[in-house]
Amino acid sequence: MEAPSLRCGIGMLKSHGRLPCSAGVRILKGWYLRLALTLVPCLTIASGGSAETAADTVHKWGLIGPWSRDCSRPADRNNDTLLAYEIVRDGRVVFRRNFGDTAEESEVVAAEVSGDGMLNLRVFFPGLRQIRESGLMMQPDGSMRAMYNRSPQGEYTIRDGKFTANGDPTPPLRKCE
Repeated sequence: MEAPSLRCGIGMLKSHGRLPCSAGVRILKGWYLRLALTLVPCLTIASGGSAETAADTVHKWGLIGPWSRDCSRPADRNNDTLLAYEIVRDGRVVFRRNFGDTAEESEVVAAEVSGDGMLNLRVFFPGLRQIRESGLMMQPDGSMRAMYNRSPQGEYTIRDGKFTANGDPTPPLRKCE
């Protein structure tokens, strides 16, 4: 319970005179109630935009499914790799790489689309024990290209759409049906 002197000080809310303490408290409670009723919907709307999951983001962007340079060829370490993105039962996004003789599974832990339309992913690779960041860009013909891939230390294997080891552009990958 508030001290009487503090409660009575609230009574000066109207400029034309002093109100009884109980009236001042009622007016103040009314202001707080109106403020709360105004702010709650605004906060709900604002938080709704940021509540999108990685699964929502990659699905909307069009990433879900298998991707390859040539979908008619089997996966082979020397020729072609099959990349597949899948949303599993618990809502996680799984990234599978099939090299033909070996395969691995990783988890997409975060996804967001930047203003230029690039899909930015953070993928945990258990074999490397690290989260790598990569950016994918959808091409006008519906294929996609890797635009960057970097380690947590900022070391790039792909930068500006080119492999850092040899300067070759990353190949376009097509969605396999």
